Amino acid sequence: MLLTIAGPLLYSFDKRIQYYKKWKYLVLPFFVTGTYFIIWDHAFTQRGIWSFNNEYILGYNFFLLPVEEWMFFICVPFSCIFIYECVNYYFQKNILTQDVFWINLYILIVISITSIFYIHRAYTAFNFISAAVLLAFVQFVLNPKWLGRFYVAYFFSLIPFFIINGILTALPVVTYNNAENMGVRIFTIPVEDTIYCLLLLLMNVSMYEKLKAA
Repeated sequence: MLLTIAGPLLYSFDKRIQYYKKWKYLVLPFFVTGTYFIIWDHAFTQRGIWSFNNEYILGYNFFLLPVEEWMFFICVPFSCIFIYECVNYYFQKNILTQDVFWINLYILIVISITSIFYIHRAYTAFNFISAAVLLAFVQFVLNPKWLGRFYVAYFFSLIPFFIINGILTALPVVTYNNAENMGVRIFTIPVEDTIYCLLLLLMNVSMYEKLKAA
């Protein structure tokens, strides 16, 4: 968690990005999104859909979850929204404008169909259905101009995501019950985690952008 947040925190004061001036817009998204994911996390931990290895955590639990898991829903969005702001600065042209609808629609269709085939697998189904609902809402209700830059930031975010999550699942710090997912891994990472990451970031960015525009 410390390594995840260190760079973005340090460079928040960069004169070009000035991320620190936008911190006030993070509080509500972190609270709302964090609440949703903590409730989900608690339920899945209670049901044994995933678990945490006591050898690699401090041992302080709240609501059945390690304190590090609570930190996750602050540190990761904080760092990924920093990446998003860097994309906004360095890619001022609204890239992917022509393609973002089809990217969104493709992901929406794939995860919707997959969730039907794996409706009996709790992590796959709940994760993909949640993401599909949000993607549909963002695309057809909000229809934002920032969505193309969001996807660029998301793709960049996958680089540290694969490194950090790869370590967490390889040790393992987090163990998944394969009876509740598709059993498809990217190295040691369940493929569902990429959509989990997309859902977490898109929820935060949607509220973040709404507050900035108010």
